[in-house]
Amino acid sequence: MSSFRVRAGVLASSVLMTLGLAAAPASADGETPTMTDRMAAVQTAKSLNYYPSDAGWSAMWTGFDAARIDADLAKVAALGADNVRVIVFPQAFGWPTPKAEYTEKLRKFISAADANGLTVKVTLFDWWSGYNEVNNSVNWAKAILSPYVNDPRVIAVELKNEFQPGDSAAVTWIKQVIPAVRVWAPAMPLTLSVDGGTGATGMAQIKSQLTASPLDYYDFHFYGSSERALAEIRKAQAAVAPAPVVIGETGVSSAVVSEGEQGAYLARVFRAASEAGVGSVSPWTLNDFANGAIPANSQVSTMPAQYKFGLYRADGTAKFAATVVRSWWTTGTVPNSLLNLGFEAAASDSPWRLANTDAGTPVTVTDVARSGSKSVRFSGTTRTTAGLPSLVTSPITPVQAGYRWRAEAYARGTNATGVTEIALSWFDVTGKWISQSTSNRLPAGNSSWTKLVVEAVAPAGATSVQLHLKSGDNSGSVWFDDVAVS
Repeated sequence: MSSFRVRAGVLASSVLMTLGLAAAPASADGETPTMTDRMAAVQTAKSLNYYPSDAGWSAMWTGFDAARIDADLAKVAALGADNVRVIVFPQAFGWPTPKAEYTEKLRKFISAADANGLTVKVTLFDWWSGYNEVNNSVNWAKAILSPYVNDPRVIAVELKNEFQPGDSAAVTWIKQVIPAVRVWAPAMPLTLSVDGGTGATGMAQIKSQLTASPLDYYDFHFYGSSERALAEIRKAQAAVAPAPVVIGETGVSSAVVSEGEQGAYLARVFRAASEAGVGSVSPWTLNDFANGAIPANSQVSTMPAQYKFGLYRADGTAKFAATVVRSWWTTGTVPNSLLNLGFEAAASDSPWRLANTDAGTPVTVTDVARSGSKSVRFSGTTRTTAGLPSLVTSPITPVQAGYRWRAEAYARGTNATGVTEIALSWFDVTGKWISQSTSNRLPAGNSSWTKLVVEAVAPAGATSVQLHLKSGDNSGSVWFDDVAVS
């Protein structure tokens, strides 16, 4: 929880009195939050993006359900979060003058967040491109934000979601909006976010375009390879240094990967951000969306993957990703056990993925195990031009060139033939394969549990690694169990 945020107080603000608006809460000692206070909160926020599962995007406001929202915010807090991001839409709230019923909904949302121990980050001007309407934009933003200018429950404002620095009209608009907002909200941190495709290059463009009216921090939306997250985060930091960076959105859809890999993805991003010194990572999003929950006018409404980014399923049950996020926010760690290195987890919770299945498909079995009750078996495999069939995962710890790595696994065989080994495959920041380091091989024929070990130093240019369990040209059977990587 942000140290300066409290739930009550008295504010004597001449700005708000002049506007005739109700006083906002002040901090416990009677002081209003400073830019320093808020920036400290922004850079350490355990923040989560939020829409209800049955009402995404603008539908959250047009179908506002206060009871549902309060229950969801309680779930956010139970994960260990201390902040929630909410997005405001001019088309829903009313333009150019916000409707009182909608500003009241925002007030209720902020109060509900506060009641659950959460501060709020507010995003403005989503689904909006009226860049010729500068005066209306400033007045609209003022009407939305004025009650919260000195309210410690609101820690930052994002003026535009996923800003496009290549849009000259947008750039002209934001150059005028930022200084105008600062006149009446001088202690409110202002930011812009960039989408995953725009990335560090776009952030550098924004910085160069806003030299006369710089942002207080930059919001990086990261949806790239989690295995290369550290390299991508460092690129983003370098693009806008010395300005702070937060990761305002990140995640992967469980419609595209397993729920286990969805959790591992977030774990890798949390760990990489920590290594890079980025203190705030905000998963997208709390809930999966029910069919029809994303308004039809949204370009993502017809994309199946957009419905499955949640930490919770649409029916309210927790996915594996919720366990990962709760672990990070409450303990500051995510254990390697989430990688299912002993193959004991349910299939849906396992981040292991298959490679080169045309040459054979490994399966989880219960008839043989070195420890626990399960192992993975390869039987009757071949090989293709792509290589041997394999089971693949990536560690939580980010890769840095020159660091030593060790992986091991136990294997045993019955009438085994061909090649059975484990390998570390190294990749650069673009995802291009660099090289492979392999272990000792399992002997042919029948064998008891045998440790396969590979030790290697990450080569120059390496930013990610994959651990492969392989068995090819094998007319018999091989089992793997008790994997470790460090």
